Amino acid sequence: MSDYSRADAAKRAGIGVDDLTALVDHGILRPGAGDRFTPGDVRRAELVHNVKETGISLEGLAAALERGTVSLDFLDAPVYERFSALGELTFQQLSDRMGVPINLLLLIREAAGSAQPSPDDRMRDEEVVIADFIEAQVKAGFRPIAIERLIRVAGDSLRRLAESEAAWWRTEVMGPAMDAGMRPDDVSATDMSINMSERAEKAVLAMYHSQQMRAWTGNIIGSLETMLAAAGLHSRLDRPPAMCFLDITGYTRLTQERGDEAAATLAGTLSRVVQRASVSHGGRAVKWLGDGVMFYFPDAGPGVVAALDMVDGVAEAGLPPAHVGLHAGPIIFQEGDYYGQTVNIASRIAEYARPGEVLVSQAVVDTAGSKEGLGATFTQIGPVELKGVDGAMGLYAARRG
Repeated sequence: MSDYSRADAAKRAGIGVDDLTALVDHGILRPGAGDRFTPGDVRRAELVHNVKETGISLEGLAAALERGTVSLDFLDAPVYERFSALGELTFQQLSDRMGVPINLLLLIREAAGSAQPSPDDRMRDEEVVIADFIEAQVKAGFRPIAIERLIRVAGDSLRRLAESEAAWWRTEVMGPAMDAGMRPDDVSATDMSINMSERAEKAVLAMYHSQQMRAWTGNIIGSLETMLAAAGLHSRLDRPPAMCFLDITGYTRLTQERGDEAAATLAGTLSRVVQRASVSHGGRAVKWLGDGVMFYFPDAGPGVVAALDMVDGVAEAGLPPAHVGLHAGPIIFQEGDYYGQTVNIASRIAEYARPGEVLVSQAVVDTAGSKEGLGATFTQIGPVELKGVDGAMGLYAARRG
C-alpha cells in the first residue's frame, strides 16, 4: 500500500499542509512512522474538510472520535478506494499532453454532477481514466459533439444510479442499523457492507453488458439490412418508428390528496406494468414525465398492441385510467432522448385521448393497419384540431381485434 509525506497527503486531499497539520493536532489523523500518511488518511482528510465546510467544528469531531462516539476507520476499507484522490496534473496540462480539447476534459467533472472546474484545477485519478477514453475517441476521429453526448448521458445515468443506490442503502441498512443502536461507521465496516458493495458493482456491470447486447444487436441488424438492400437482396419496408405517450388521468390530483408516499407507490406500480408491456412488444420506456411515460417503438404495429396492453394493465392494477397517443414518423435521437415533430404530435394525441382510450394517427394506421394478425382494429374518429399542431389530423381509436 502506498503512503505519502505530509505535503503529498495534503495535496492529494486538496487541502493545505496547515489544514492537514491541524487534523493531526486534533488527533483526527494519526500519521505512521516517519510522518507518513496512508490513502485512508487522505480520504479522511478530504472528508473532514468537507464536514468542516458544513459548519461542524474540528474540536467537536475530535472529541467525538476521542470518546469513541464516532469513528472514521472504515475509510481504510478497500471498497472506499473509489473515493478518488487528486493527482498531479491539471485539466490544462493533460489537455496539452493528450492533444484533447480542454472543453471535453472539463466535461468529465461536470457530467458527474459537480460544478465545471477551471483548466488549472487538478484532476482526480479516476478522471484521468475517463480522459484516456476520450483521448482514444479523439484520435480515432470521433466528432466532439458525439463524444460530449456520450459522456453527458453516461454521467447523468450513473449519477441517478448512484443516488438511488445511496437511498437504498440508507433506508434498508443504515436506518435500521442506527435504530438498533449501531453507529454508521460500524455498519460501513461490516463484511456484509463490503460484500454487498462488491456484488452491486458486478451486477451493474452485468446489466450494462445486457443493455449493450440489446443495443448492439440492433446496430448489427440495421447494418445487415442496409447491406442486403444495397445488394438487391432485401427490400426495406416503409416502416417508420413510433413514439407513444401514456398519461394517468387525475395523477396530480391524486398525489395532492394522498401525499408523496401514494405518489411513490403509484409510480412503482405503473413502472412495472408499462415496462413489461413495452419490452414484450419490442419497445422501451424513454423517460418518465411525472404523470406519464414516453416510449419508443421501432415498429408501430407492436406499439399499438403494447399500448392496449398497458391500458388494460393499468386498470387491472387498480390505478387511475390511462390514456395513450401514438404517432409514427422520423425522429431525432440525441443524448439518450428523442426529439422532433413526431414526438410532439404523439404527446398532443395522448392529451386529446379520453381515459382508457388509445388514439393513433393516420401514419400509424398506414404502417400497422395492413399487418396480419396484429390483434387490433382502428375506428376513425374524424379530423381533430390538436393544440400546437397545424391543421386537422385524422385520428383513430385502437381496440382489440
